[in-house]
Amino acid sequence: MKITKLILGILLIASTLISCNNDNNKADGYGNFEATETIISAESNGKLLQFSIEEGQTIQKGTVVGLIDTIQLALKKEQLIASKKSISSKSRNVLSQINVLRAQLKTAEISKLRIENLIKSNAGTQKQLDDINGQVNVINQQIMSVETQNAPILNEIKSINAQIKQLEDQLQKSIITNPIKGTVLVKYAEPYEITTFGKPLYKIANLSLMELRVYVSETQLPSIKIGQNVTVKIDAGETMKNFDGTITWVASEAEFTPKIIQTKEERVNLVYAVKVTVKNDGSLKIGMPAEMWINNIQ
Repeated sequence: MKITKLILGILLIASTLISCNNDNNKADGYGNFEATETIISAESNGKLLQFSIEEGQTIQKGTVVGLIDTIQLALKKEQLIASKKSISSKSRNVLSQINVLRAQLKTAEISKLRIENLIKSNAGTQKQLDDINGQVNVINQQIMSVETQNAPILNEIKSINAQIKQLEDQLQKSIITNPIKGTVLVKYAEPYEITTFGKPLYKIANLSLMELRVYVSETQLPSIKIGQNVTVKIDAGETMKNFDGTITWVASEAEFTPKIIQTKEERVNLVYAVKVTVKNDGSLKIGMPAEMWINNIQ
């Protein structure tokens, strides 16, 4: 009798443990880690004279990682600068003519004022005033004519300035500067290859913060909020390794469960995607599977 009671007790305890295991050891979401991947492309044409990166290398933002041949661009810039100097000298000659005419105009206007004063005192004649007025008009016409000649010269200088700025921009883009802090995932080019505008050079991603995309059912949505802290678990041999995570995004529309979910029953259900941001200690990789556990219901 005692043996029977003992067996029944053991079976009851085992049943309880199995029941607790079924309730408490099931994660609230399953998914894989992602990272925002950026492909850095060439912004200029020419030979890749320098390209000093390797896959797996961590690069800081603003680091110069390569250089595309700039000889032709530099020569063209020198040619434009020489043309600008030549055209500017023509403009200076025109401006000197305008200055001479303006000095003559100033003298003529002084003479006109003097004649007007003489006429008021009956010491001058109308003919003198008409002559000086004619002289003033002629000088004004000459100034306008010279200024008209200078307008296309100034426009040409503006055009050259724009071309020089364009070349300077191309020269700057020939220096390959890493735009974001991250780890090089894939290297597409090698030094001394000929590259063209838009050709991919390397792929980079910031792996210091990883995103776990998991899928939850509609019944789980009330317990999930943006900014909520959760626990993320990954396989670590025979145990699980825990990370602190924060929910940063919840899908507004349902979708069919992706194929990464194993059971056929779950794959036909509608679920909501959730993104969890996790600080990477170096052990998290893109595509790695993981579990999400909601802390307040564990």
